[in-house]
Formats: sequence, C-alpha cells, structure tokens
Amino acid sequence: MQITHLTRTYRYDGIDLPVPPHLADDPASLRAYHATLYPAILNAETVDGGVSGTAHVIEYRRAVGTKG
Repeated sequence: MQITHLTRTYRYDGIDLPVPPHLADDPASLRAYHATLYPAILNAETVDGGVSGTAHVIEYRRAVGTKG
C-alpha cells in the first residue's frame, strides 16, 4: 500500500491560483484572497474538479445568468 499526499490546487478560468500557506486551511479567507485577484470569484460556484496527479483540484466557475 502506498500513501500519496495531495495538495489542493485552486483553479479559475484555466489558471492555477496561488495558495498562501497561512490561508490554506481556511476556504472562506482563501476565496476572499482569490477575489482580490479576480472579483468574479465572489459570485462563482466552487466545484470539485477531482484528483489530477498529486493535486486535488477545486475550480471556481462563474455563475451564468442574466441581470434583471
């Protein structure tokens, strides 16, 4: 049996986003940090992208809709 340690990778629009070590365990603060880079992340949904290699991919996907 082999144990593989996975790292979390956050992705938005095909771009891997940086994860500061002090925010790695706090998803809400990390989302706020990523929103400073890409403001649309505030309204995006978080989708589990599965495992790719040694990374667990979490994607921010923009909400599609119309403004009223």
